[in-house]
Amino acid sequence: LCWTRWRGKEASSPTSANPPPEALQGPGSRGNMADKLKDSSTLGFLEAAVKISHTSPDIPAEVQMSVKEHIMRHARLQRQTTEPASSTRHTSFKRHLPRQMHVSSVDYGNELPPAAEQPTSIGRIKPELYKQKSVDGDDAKSEAAKSCGKINFSLRYDYESETLIVRILKAFDLPAKDFCGSSDPYVKIYLLPDRKCKLQTRVHRKTLNPTFDENFHFPVPYEELADRKLHLSVFDFDRFSRHDMIGEVILDNLFEVSDLSRETSIWKDIQYATSESVDLGEIMFSLCYLPTAGRLTLTVIKCRNLKAMDITGYSDPYVKVSLLCDGRRLKKKKTTIKKNTLNPVYNEAIIFDIPPENMDQVSLLISVMDYDRVGHNEIIGVCRVGINAEGLGRDHWNEMLAYPRKPIAHWHSLVEVKKSFKEWQGRAAS
Repeated sequence: LCWTRWRGKEASSPTSANPPPEALQGPGSRGNMADKLKDSSTLGFLEAAVKISHTSPDIPAEVQMSVKEHIMRHARLQRQTTEPASSTRHTSFKRHLPRQMHVSSVDYGNELPPAAEQPTSIGRIKPELYKQKSVDGDDAKSEAAKSCGKINFSLRYDYESETLIVRILKAFDLPAKDFCGSSDPYVKIYLLPDRKCKLQTRVHRKTLNPTFDENFHFPVPYEELADRKLHLSVFDFDRFSRHDMIGEVILDNLFEVSDLSRETSIWKDIQYATSESVDLGEIMFSLCYLPTAGRLTLTVIKCRNLKAMDITGYSDPYVKVSLLCDGRRLKKKKTTIKKNTLNPVYNEAIIFDIPPENMDQVSLLISVMDYDRVGHNEIIGVCRVGINAEGLGRDHWNEMLAYPRKPIAHWHSLVEVKKSFKEWQGRAAS
């Protein structure tokens, strides 16, 4: 403080005997000295250390701001930031992942970015959106290519005799199966899950637009109609070899078009098929995902109309759920076994711990098994849910992600193991 007052007196005296060092140097040297002082990173702190009083008018506002910024930056660097410890359950999940799919921990860094520089999702490419569109487009094209004409039929229920009356009217634009450019079509009719009662129309020779106009009667109580399916298989008759299958139509809900109290005419596209699809039954389960806890809950509710695997005409079913990642099974869990039934009720929850960042890499394979005390357990049918699944399996998964913390339940049809595995292989390769 004394040195500052002396310096002020010397500067105010016009006849000072000891001029300041700046006065003894030329203009060029004075400019170089000013540049050096500007380049020095400790200039602001030396002046602040000398001038203790912050109320002094000699301290410029720029120096005060630089001191504050440095103090705040220095305190921020010394502040320790710790990474939140990941759950032990998620650590075990990552350990089971393939080597190339291990997810590194989040790097939080030592210095927080300013609010204006925080990254946003605007401008980023989201491949899953484009993938979803391409998959939907491919499915639409494949469905259009597999259509094999149309079939017209009608449904009516006779309450007095408790009989469902199916009337096959006609078919239109069938594909040619013979060398002459024509076909000899006929139709088989099933009321699933009963395949023992099989009815069929007459064979119509050399036509692609046959008119059948035949009635078929299925005795069934009205209360059971909700659980029945109408299955129409269109064949091409061949006298000297095996009959060629043109396609099939499956009506899952008989009350979809009418209440069956009056006759209703229905047009359906014939879907391409090389063999009659076997009805293996259905399974109902719900999916619920908690993003904060990273927990996926699959609740197996019940099954219906399962395929009989034992001589007694029943099965001993249980459900096995496998967690898959990149074609590799990470975990599997099972329900209890229900004895001698084709319509088991479980209401059992199966939980998997999956981090949110890995939800687009995993899928679930649900297998309905028949327990055998002697020998190997047999697979009745399977279904798959996940972002790479098909149809309802993909829609169910996306609906679960769109509504977190909410159980979403659906009925899923069971398919054969070979068919499911081939479809999954092709989709994974693409």
